[in-house]
Amino acid sequence: MKRIFQTIGIIGKPSDSGIIETITRLCAYLITQNYQVFVAENSAKFVQNIPVQVCQISELGAHCDVVIALGGDGTFLAAARAIVANDIPLIGVNLGRLGFLVDISSDILVETLTQMLSGNFSEEKRYLLRAKIVRNKQIIHEETAVNEVAIHRWITPSMIEIMTKIDGVFLNSQRSDGLIIATPTGSTAYSLSAGGPILYPSLNALVLVPLNPHTLSNRPIVIHDDAEIEISFCQNKQINALVTCDHIEIPDVLISDKILIKKEPLPIRILHPEGHDFFEILRNKLNWSH
Repeated sequence: MKRIFQTIGIIGKPSDSGIIETITRLCAYLITQNYQVFVAENSAKFVQNIPVQVCQISELGAHCDVVIALGGDGTFLAAARAIVANDIPLIGVNLGRLGFLVDISSDILVETLTQMLSGNFSEEKRYLLRAKIVRNKQIIHEETAVNEVAIHRWITPSMIEIMTKIDGVFLNSQRSDGLIIATPTGSTAYSLSAGGPILYPSLNALVLVPLNPHTLSNRPIVIHDDAEIEISFCQNKQINALVTCDHIEIPDVLISDKILIKKEPLPIRILHPEGHDFFEILRNKLNWSH
């Protein structure tokens, strides 16, 4: 029977030497099973005495049928952004702390992967956001985000004044420390800590969550994910703002700039072990019902 996957890519947390044992064990297992293995260049230094092929993280999706991310949610997010355009699936192995996205324990890594690579898995699709910074009617920067796009006040003690439009229709203006626009995936990340709701992963929705708003009646709002969100600044005094896409910073955003946020057309495909249960993950990670 022909295998579902022939070539497997691996991305590890590049700043954590603690992945040495796991990434070496994983590569050794895959090679003994006659898979072709590519390791992202910034993780290959941790592979001990195993003959693997090395490539840039940005090229991994072009070489592989599936990618495995070793680390926490941050590693998973970086892998998702790198391969989303290649329309290949992603598997997450949890070597971090909380780990909503990386749901395979390293303790049962080989056993779980044996089942998944044989076709025993469930697949779900998660959509990303694309943020564009527009200055003088020109796009000066673009970035993608799996979790959220966030606008923050930056190097100023004052609140920023933000105006939000949804599909060109005025929603509101607010004075606050900033605004989070989160996907269902990101609703359990920064958005959750700011008081936003948890969205079920398959919902076609986005949530807008104000950060420390001056008016307490300014509450999170859930909208359809096909909407285009336009953020602009109301104040006259020139201050800088900071836009982050997941953990990637876009500094030096001016009050004359516009920020356009829209769902990316291609989703990231995530593979889970059979029996994956989102509600069980919430109970375990958030200590519900303990």
